[in-house]
Amino acid sequence: MSDKRLHRGPHPDDSRLFSDSQIPVLRQAVMDYSWLLSRGYAETSALKLVGDHFSLDSRQRLAVMRSSCSTTRLANRRQKEIPASAIAGQTVLLDGYNILITLEAALSGAVLLVGQDGCIRDLSGLHGSWRKVCETLAAIELAAGTLKRLNPRQAVWLLDRPVSNSGRLKALLQEYFEQQNLHWQVEIHPNPDLILRQTSEPVSTSDSAVLDQCCRWFNLSRTALQNISPSPKPLFLIDLSTSTAPSA
Repeated sequence: MSDKRLHRGPHPDDSRLFSDSQIPVLRQAVMDYSWLLSRGYAETSALKLVGDHFSLDSRQRLAVMRSSCSTTRLANRRQKEIPASAIAGQTVLLDGYNILITLEAALSGAVLLVGQDGCIRDLSGLHGSWRKVCETLAAIELAAGTLKRLNPRQAVWLLDRPVSNSGRLKALLQEYFEQQNLHWQVEIHPNPDLILRQTSEPVSTSDSAVLDQCCRWFNLSRTALQNISPSPKPLFLIDLSTSTAPSA
């Protein structure tokens, strides 16, 4: 079945699954799951143990998984994070789909999660295909406007070749950048994550595997959402972090 979604908004059950009464439960689940990961428990079995203990729904378990990490990985990510303001005059590499989909979800009122590492993540997934939605242009404008104010020397937006419609998104990004007189690059690669992990330049993503291996990273999505103008829909932002994250 083709993807005919016009928005990346909330699931019909999200108002119940992520209500105020559920936040303390989910936060404790993140704490327990992170504790198990820190002691070497396998991710799948640890998540099942915690999810069963708290009787969590599948979407709540996904939220716990995306918000958690071991103490070792958390320390590593924090050590490599730089303030967004520190990218001025530098070349930066951006995980295009990761940033864009998070902002599309934010602008459509979908659930956003603040995890242990301070990154903002959503519950969406590409599943091998990307489709333009009503919030796409606004998300591009928000990301590009925030990045422009941070004044990097160059910005390289990386897209995944295996994801269908990457060519269309590249054209959309390039058209917007040209309109704004931004001489940024948009590149399509078979495996952008590999580039993001290996470069010595600052990168922006909330992909845990990249954050664990990259040299330096900054949080463009969080910075953009912290400075967002009032949007048609309020942010559905849930803080599941259990410790203080570094500032943007």
